[in-house]
Amino acid sequence: MFIGSVPLVPLTRPGSDHHNQIPEEYLRRPAPEKAATMSDADKFLYADRNLINNPLAQADWATKKLVWVPSERLGFEAGSVKEERGDECVVELADSGKKVRVNKDDIQKMNPPKFSKVEDMAELTCLNEASVLHNLKERYYSGLIYTYSGLFCVVINPYKNLPIYSEEIIEMYKGKKRHEMPPHIYAITDTSYRSMMQDREDQSILCTGESGAGKTENTKKVIQYLAHVASSHKTKKDQQNSSVLSHGELEKQLLQANPILEAFGNAKTVKNDNSSRFGKFIRINFDVNGYIVGANIETYLLEKSRAIRQAKEERTFHIFYYLLTGSGDKLRSELCLENYNNYRFLSNGNVTIPGQQDKDLFSETMEAMRIMSIPEEEQIGLLKVVSSVLQLGNMNFKKERHTDQASMPDNTAAQKVCHLMGMNVTDFTRAILMPRIKVGRDYVQKAQTQEQAEFAVEALAKATYERMFRWLVMRINKALDKTKRQGASFIGILDIAGFEIFELNSFEQLCINYTNEKLQQLFNHTMFILEQEEYQREGIEWSFIDFGLDLQPCIDLIEKPASPPGILALLDEECWFPKATDKSFVEKVLQEQGTHPKFLKPKKLKDEADFCVIHYAGKVDYKADEWLMKNMDPLNDNVATLLNQSTDKFISELWKDVDRIVGLDKVAGMSEMHGAFKTRKGMFRTVGQLYKEQLSKLMATLRNTNPNFVRCIIPNHEKKAGKLDPHLVLDQLRCNGVLEGIRICRQGFPNRIVFQEFRQRYEILTPNAIPKGFMDGKQACVLMIKSLELDSNLYRIGQSKVFFRAGVLAQLEEERDLKITDIIISFQAWCRGYVARKAFAKRQQQLTAMRVIQRNCAAYLKLRNWQWWRLFTKVKPLLQVSRQEDEMQAKDEELKKVKEKQMYAEQQLKEMEEQQQQLNAEKMALQEQLQAETDLCAEAEEMRARLAARKQELEEILHDLEARVEEEEERASHLASEKKKMQQNISDLEQQLDEEEAARQKLQLEKVTLEAKMKKIEEDVMVLDDQNNKLNKEKKLLEERISEFTTNLAEEEEKSKSLQKLKTKHESMITDLEDRLRREEKQRQELEKNRRKLEGDFTEIHDQIAELQAQIAELRAQLAKKEEELQAALARIEEEAAQKNLAQKKIREMEAQLSELQEDLELEKQARVKAEKHRRDLGEELEALKTELEDTLDSTAAQQELRTKRETEVAQLKKVLEDEAKVHEQQLVEMRQKHSQAFDELNEQLEQAKRNKASVEKAKQALESERNELSIELQTLMQGKGESEHRRKKAEGQVQELQVKYAESERNRAELADKLSKMQTELDNVNELLSEVEGKSIKATKDCSAVESQLQDVQDLLQEETRQKLSLSTRLRQLEDEQNNLKEQLEEEEEAKKNVEKQLYTVQAQLAEFKKKAEQEAGFLESVEEGKKRLQRDLEGTNQRLEEKCAAYEKLDKTKTRLQQELDDLLVDQDHLRQIVSNLEKKQKKFDQMLTEEKNISARYAEERDHAEAEAREKETRALALTRELESLIDIKEELDRNNKLLRAEMEDLVSSKDDVGKNVHELEKSKRGMEQHLEEMRTQLEELEDELQATEDAKLRLEVNMQAMKAQYERDLAGRDEMGEEKKRALIKQVREMEMELEDERKQRSVAVAARKKLELDLKELEAGIDMANKNRDETLKQLKKLQAQMKDVVRELEDTRMSREEILAQSKETEKKLKGMEADMIQMQEELAAAERAKRQAQQERDELQDEINNQAGKNAQIAEERRRLEARIAQLEEELEEEQCNTELVNDRLKKAMLQTDQMNVELTAERSSAQRVEGARAQLERQNKELKLKLQELEGTVKSKYKANMAALEAKIAQLEEQLDMETRERQGATKLVRRTEKKLKEVILQVDDERRNTEQYKDQVDKLNSRMKQLKRQLEEAEEEAQRANANRRKLQRELEDATESADAMNREVCSLKTKLRRGDMPFTMRRIVTRTGTGTGVESDEESEPKSETAESKPE
Repeated sequence: MFIGSVPLVPLTRPGSDHHNQIPEEYLRRPAPEKAATMSDADKFLYADRNLINNPLAQADWATKKLVWVPSERLGFEAGSVKEERGDECVVELADSGKKVRVNKDDIQKMNPPKFSKVEDMAELTCLNEASVLHNLKERYYSGLIYTYSGLFCVVINPYKNLPIYSEEIIEMYKGKKRHEMPPHIYAITDTSYRSMMQDREDQSILCTGESGAGKTENTKKVIQYLAHVASSHKTKKDQQNSSVLSHGELEKQLLQANPILEAFGNAKTVKNDNSSRFGKFIRINFDVNGYIVGANIETYLLEKSRAIRQAKEERTFHIFYYLLTGSGDKLRSELCLENYNNYRFLSNGNVTIPGQQDKDLFSETMEAMRIMSIPEEEQIGLLKVVSSVLQLGNMNFKKERHTDQASMPDNTAAQKVCHLMGMNVTDFTRAILMPRIKVGRDYVQKAQTQEQAEFAVEALAKATYERMFRWLVMRINKALDKTKRQGASFIGILDIAGFEIFELNSFEQLCINYTNEKLQQLFNHTMFILEQEEYQREGIEWSFIDFGLDLQPCIDLIEKPASPPGILALLDEECWFPKATDKSFVEKVLQEQGTHPKFLKPKKLKDEADFCVIHYAGKVDYKADEWLMKNMDPLNDNVATLLNQSTDKFISELWKDVDRIVGLDKVAGMSEMHGAFKTRKGMFRTVGQLYKEQLSKLMATLRNTNPNFVRCIIPNHEKKAGKLDPHLVLDQLRCNGVLEGIRICRQGFPNRIVFQEFRQRYEILTPNAIPKGFMDGKQACVLMIKSLELDSNLYRIGQSKVFFRAGVLAQLEEERDLKITDIIISFQAWCRGYVARKAFAKRQQQLTAMRVIQRNCAAYLKLRNWQWWRLFTKVKPLLQVSRQEDEMQAKDEELKKVKEKQMYAEQQLKEMEEQQQQLNAEKMALQEQLQAETDLCAEAEEMRARLAARKQELEEILHDLEARVEEEEERASHLASEKKKMQQNISDLEQQLDEEEAARQKLQLEKVTLEAKMKKIEEDVMVLDDQNNKLNKEKKLLEERISEFTTNLAEEEEKSKSLQKLKTKHESMITDLEDRLRREEKQRQELEKNRRKLEGDFTEIHDQIAELQAQIAELRAQLAKKEEELQAALARIEEEAAQKNLAQKKIREMEAQLSELQEDLELEKQARVKAEKHRRDLGEELEALKTELEDTLDSTAAQQELRTKRETEVAQLKKVLEDEAKVHEQQLVEMRQKHSQAFDELNEQLEQAKRNKASVEKAKQALESERNELSIELQTLMQGKGESEHRRKKAEGQVQELQVKYAESERNRAELADKLSKMQTELDNVNELLSEVEGKSIKATKDCSAVESQLQDVQDLLQEETRQKLSLSTRLRQLEDEQNNLKEQLEEEEEAKKNVEKQLYTVQAQLAEFKKKAEQEAGFLESVEEGKKRLQRDLEGTNQRLEEKCAAYEKLDKTKTRLQQELDDLLVDQDHLRQIVSNLEKKQKKFDQMLTEEKNISARYAEERDHAEAEAREKETRALALTRELESLIDIKEELDRNNKLLRAEMEDLVSSKDDVGKNVHELEKSKRGMEQHLEEMRTQLEELEDELQATEDAKLRLEVNMQAMKAQYERDLAGRDEMGEEKKRALIKQVREMEMELEDERKQRSVAVAARKKLELDLKELEAGIDMANKNRDETLKQLKKLQAQMKDVVRELEDTRMSREEILAQSKETEKKLKGMEADMIQMQEELAAAERAKRQAQQERDELQDEINNQAGKNAQIAEERRRLEARIAQLEEELEEEQCNTELVNDRLKKAMLQTDQMNVELTAERSSAQRVEGARAQLERQNKELKLKLQELEGTVKSKYKANMAALEAKIAQLEEQLDMETRERQGATKLVRRTEKKLKEVILQVDDERRNTEQYKDQVDKLNSRMKQLKRQLEEAEEEAQRANANRRKLQRELEDATESADAMNREVCSLKTKLRRGDMPFTMRRIVTRTGTGTGVESDEESEPKSETAESKPE
């Protein structure tokens, strides 16, 4: 159906124990019914259990020892182990029968057939790659594509449609638990949906995998399921039709969003016909009732390069083909579409996808857009962008002949692009070919080469498509978030690419792999939490390991911002450097991260890979080609601005954020213009930064959710159904984290089985372990495991399950199969025996029957012809006797039947009586049960009543809570609306600001125009002056009028001077000089003209004077109005001052609140100190308890269990305490930071307010002075029309300026009010945080109290044990002494902290005094400047102090961390030594036990020897008795021989005596017979006696031999055992002595370590006190640093301004020199004119008689000209003085500049030195940490090896002791084996001794390491002293700077004094006009000079303070 992938991690989650494959109702059906009802869907969901439970397969597995062997073709092949040869095994392959030699390490165990096609691979008992691959393969070939693996759901792409996604299947999975149904994506989705509804916790489903694995399809299925299950319209009634439609539309839109995203974001690749070329996170929001209320989509890493080029047989994004195929003629003409082959960006032309019609899909996409309510205009805009991207590829550039410049020969494609995007063609082509690039401060047009132009076009196409895609996603999100209902929770579906490892990997692969590292870390962390919960719930002891931390080094390597910076940080850093290249980036990465454990330098050639990163999935080689370009993603900013200004709204909307892009000029400038790139620093952000932020937001979202993992796997690259490439799947499993999961799984207990199932399945292995009768499941399992003799490390027993390590269940299954085979074999044998016996008995009966038949037949044949027999056969029936017998038989049979009936009746009677008794007993039991049930029922009723009452209460509470929730929601919505309003207000204010800025610019323009008008007016005034000068000629006619006119002229000259003063205030000095020079020239020229015209114009002047008087009256009225306006402005200024005072009051109140907050913070600090003190006390008590528990280790098993439980409880309590402490510290740090920020902002606002106040007061003073001057000028300007008009316009300009200043003051006031409101909100936030901290502190105190109570219980328990151990009291006293010492040290620290706090308070008080002084001195401008200088000095001093303290703090911090590490190392070493001591003590105890056992064995040997000797004695006595009997028997034999001989002699005598023969023959025969009998008896007796004698002799000989052998053997054994015992004794005594020596050494070392530890702790505490001081100082210095940084920025700006002003001043000085030269030429001309005037004077003297009046007039005129000359000379001298002053000022400024530059250089050098030293220290610290970690690892390995060796040795010794005991009971043959075993034990004892020697050597190495660390500490101390010396040198430099500053301030003071003196002179120089007239008439020009001098001096005095 789809294409999917994912890693299976075989770790279980709760509920994975069940493996119900098919529902119970299906299992209960009979087989035919099952077959009949097995639908098509069931075949692809359920596995066939009949094949799995095949007994033949089980037997085959058990007998053949089946295993997995690595195979190149199939990954792994099944085989059976035939024989083992050392490290190798001979394996016979199952398929081919071929025998192969394989290393044992390469063989992997096979699971029993019971686990075949298992649904959850976490249940596999053998967790390995082969088993996982086999299970997946078997299920895939059976059509089962979904498989669970713990938390994962693994999906393999079937490459065909499966009928498992219908609505019936959805209904089947709806509401079911995961283990109740077969694996499916619906089960995962339903689980997340149900847990969201039940737990009210946000959920996430993470789908990852390769391209073509089925991520997108599974994502669709998840959305389909949620849309079906959580759609709101299904449950609504018909009356709610309107809401039904809207909600139904929402689900439809949610489903229709996918086709749009697929059209614009998916493409055909080699692996996949519909591959998503972007990652997405779909967030579906649900309300409280579980209905969908909205959705949101976020996208990641769109592959935008596909829009411009594609690989072979691949397509670009689907939308291009949809558009070209499916668009109509009208649309084609509108979008300028062409054929496929005409587009360069379609690399492969028209590539079709089989079974897909692009035309139909285009109409579907457009329909989906319509459903998503995207208007037609926007749809056309999207399609225009697509067409324009294609047209951009058709733009061709050529290289010009003689230059590298690019040209565009054919601009048809450009015209089409501009037509589609709404741009001008010429502007567009110019922007591409000749873009404007910024060089320094100027813009220059730069010609582009062909490559640059093509790169710019491609970048533009990619950026345009990406922006369009982002806009589309935003538009879809807007459509999906229409609903007004509030989302209570959400389910997020992440569809993102899996891990990618190609031959060479680029920047995109790094981003994808970085994402997968983060996701794998999330999985590991989630799994760790679930495992931890499972183990805690089951009460299992396990050292929890957070495997998510394993991935942290690799993540740090990629993302770490500093110390050392990661790959992305280094890439961003390189992007800022102007001459950086990819090569320099690689070199920097190798330099910074070369020693990182997850970083490797490339092994390949240089041109292939640049560096290698070790990810969790394997090593990945990266090639850093064009990484800087990809990270910056540059664009042609000229084209971007054109697109921003496009006439098409859609295009301009896409390109609205033009200021964020990186221009191509910046990239070009990286190699050409040094520093050009840094000008835009901070203006844009790199791709790496943006992606990192996106990923961090995504991970934060995922961490706040409950994740569900889906891993999609691609089975083959041919896209064939039913084919699976094992190596491909294994690679994906490795990349998806399966093998990582297996590694984690093996650390714990993955196989869990319920008690009942364990007992039922494996009780056959322990038949006699469980006694008869009822027994609890847990107890039964404990007994079974004890009898199974499993290692305690292989299992854990929980509350409801037994937990096993991987492989244990397979071993048990094998044993069970062997047991079952044995039982079945014995059963089969018994059955066969029984059948054979029955058959034999039957054959025997047949044989006897045959014989009887044969005999009867023979008899019948004989009798049948006999007549009597015939008669007998005829007569016999007639006889009654035969009938009687029949009757008797019948009676007997009846009697038997009656007896049987009687017996049966009696039995029934007995049974009935027994049944009656049983029934009575049952009746009694039932009555009792009934009584108990009635009681229980009553209790249940009471409980029910109580529960009902409780339910009602809870319902009431619930209603209240719901009401509160609704209120809160309303409040939240209200706050949201208020927030929106505030945002609108902010935007309005911003608009107003912009408008005011525009108005200000307009006012400035008006000011410029007014100044131009003022210049014109001044020229008019000059004209009027000329006209007034004409009146001097009328003296002849009207002397009085002429005298008045001359006085008016003098007054007008003074007025012109005052006007010049005003002009100098508003204009610069140079322009003033130019105007005056021009004016003087015009005056000189027009004076000559006016001399001739004065007589003719006399009549006109009369009329003009009358007009002027009328105008003066009007001007007076206007001036009165202006004075009123000025008064109103002053009143406004006073109101502003009052408002400013109010603001200052508010600021003071805020400061008071801040002080209160500081007091609260101090209280919090004190509480924290108490809490820390309490925590330390608790920690010390815990350590004491630990030591006691360690001492009481070997008491009893129960005590051990108690100890372990208490240790876990204590560890948990410790963790809780540490977590609480960490949280508390973090909160305190945050509070400090926020407090410091708030304090800094308040200080800045205070300073801003002071500055505003000073500026306002300056303005006020300036306005007052201007008002005074205006009043003076108003009094003087009553007699000239031109002057009055000029004055009026001047006043209007000043009023406008006042209005501007007023507006600015209003703005400042508004800003102050805004800042006040912000401060108020921040204060509220701080208060809330404080309240939260208080709540958490209260919680912490409660937790502490609970922990204290628990600790009290633990202490009570321990006190009972400590009563038994009196020896521990001394140690406890020592610990108490140490505790007292620590308390004293803590108190000293607290005192030190209090001193620091006092210092803080004093500093704050000083600050407050400074502030008060500043407020007092703010009224006076000079005192403010002096205070400012003082503050600057203080600031510089504090800066230097700050730097010193920062350096000291950093050094202290480093020393603290180093000492902390050393202390931790020492503590670890101490704990290790304690463990070694305890182990040695245990070994000593075990050796004592072994000694006692050897003694017991020797005693047993002695007893056996005594017993054997006693037996030998008994046998000897028996032998002696037998010898005595033998001797007696021999004597009897000899006597009988003698008698025999005598008898023989007598017989001979008798024979010889013939006489008596006849008589005695009869007697002799009798006697002979008797004698013969007697002889025979005697012979038999003799033979018997001889036999007995022979037997006794043989027995005697045997006994003697055995006795000798036994004695020799016993003597040998006893001697050997004595020797062994003595040797063992000696060895043990040696070991004991050596161990005692080692113990003494260890104790000495421990005492030395304790002393060193105490010293270190003292040093640490001192350092901590210093560090606390430094922390506080650092906080203060950080604040000051921020201020200094701001000042530095200001200084830099001022420096730039001074540079500009210096350049301008230099230009002006050059111009003034030119003007001076011109003025000298003018002086020469004036001298010539004076000579001409003297000539004229002579002529006038000749005509004196005729014109006496004219002569007088001419004399006055001459005096005036002389005065003018003197005035000009004084002015020239003054200008020269001003030039000299300006040059002095410029020199001073240059000196200051140089000093400032030197200071900045020094600061930079110091900064670089500090950074280098910090980096060095960091590097050293990192090296020390690495060494520490390596040492710890070695220690752990050594401990592990030692423990394993000791365990192995102990186990071997115990086994050998058991063997020895058995061999003692056995015969003497096995004694030789015993001696061999003894020899082996001796060898192993020697090995143990060697190991002890190795441990001793290790301890010596550790001592050497401690010495090295001490030497390292000394070196660091030396470095500290050197740093202090450097700090002293810096202090000396600072003092020098301070002296220079003081000199500068003194010179400034002197200048100020000179200014003041000049001002006083100017004030003194304001004499009445009549006095000046008298002075001028006397011939001295002093008054004029003083006036002239006062102008520049006043100007300099005014310009100086500025």
